Amino acid sequence: MSDFIEEVGGIAKELERLGLMPVLVGGMALVILGSRRVTRDFDFVVSKPNDRLEPMVQTLYDKGLELASRLNKDGEIIATIDNPKVAAIRLKLDAPSSAYFYNPKTGLRIDLLFDFPLPAAELSNGAHKTKIRSKVFRVASEKDLVRLKKIAKSRRSEPGDAQDLAFLHGLAKKRRP
Repeated sequence: MSDFIEEVGGIAKELERLGLMPVLVGGMALVILGSRRVTRDFDFVVSKPNDRLEPMVQTLYDKGLELASRLNKDGEIIATIDNPKVAAIRLKLDAPSSAYFYNPKTGLRIDLLFDFPLPAAELSNGAHKTKIRSKVFRVASEKDLVRLKKIAKSRRSEPGDAQDLAFLHGLAKKRRP
């Protein structure tokens, strides 16, 4: 995943330029905080794109990413839409709360959560700017990561969610005087 930092940082900057307020959440945010968690994607909560949908999709396609159209039972992407116009139409019609983008050549996966499960503006207010190599990311605060993990755990109850919560609670204990 560290091989993708520069590329993902550039994409986050473009999404910010479009006014989508990307905030890094999920496993990669935990890795930045020191977790040994293994993750296969980058998760960003962004503002609902609405009138910026086409430029958002085009930005991702320009970087070699394609909208996922099918996942297997393990949540792995097995089919994508290779045309950005078709992808934008699909997103407009389906109006999903999240969309997965995947680069079939490199394996990079970026998941965009559209003001879901918390508004991007709210997360952005508490986010910390973190420089990794030459790129700056807005990373959700530990408090917001706990809130997001609790929501995820209540909805899907995967073992990783409990481990992530334990990691975040351990960080909070270390920071207390």
